[in-house]
Amino acid sequence: MWHALSVTPLQALAVVIATAGMYWTFVILVRLLGQRTLARMSSSDLATAIALGAVVGRAALGYTPTLGAGILALATLFAMQALAGQLQRRPRAVRMLASRPILLMAGSEVVQRNLAQAHLREDALWAKLRLAGVRAKREVACVILESTGDISVLRVGERIDPQLLDRVRGGDLLPRDLLAN
Repeated sequence: MWHALSVTPLQALAVVIATAGMYWTFVILVRLLGQRTLARMSSSDLATAIALGAVVGRAALGYTPTLGAGILALATLFAMQALAGQLQRRPRAVRMLASRPILLMAGSEVVQRNLAQAHLREDALWAKLRLAGVRAKREVACVILESTGDISVLRVGERIDPQLLDRVRGGDLLPRDLLAN
């Protein structure tokens, strides 16, 4: 029974290294593939997330998972998350780890190049506009895919403070008449 709960020092080291490796590989892949991987999930995205969890769990826990290995892997994941949080306090690390927000619509015009770069389809954009209560494209000042994977919809009306578009990829495409002076 004790064998099913415990982990040797060598196995513990393997669990920590595998878990940290899987964590940073995941962070890098999300950075390379873009924020869309963090956006609201479809059913196929959910299936992929479940499969990813199984792959990461299996790789982290090794051939014969034990309670000790599971606790160690969980603690390692929390430690990696804390480390990533500390790194994000540094501007250089933020540029390396976090994707920049990307402009998807400038006024009523869809920025097709950015939509493709974000790996989003137009129908997903229309769905987000509907969820935001937009009834016509002319109501849209801009739509931004945030670094978190959320999609922000800003409406025509109040002019937009240009500072809100700092670091937004494609922010320069926004019509000047929508910006505050």
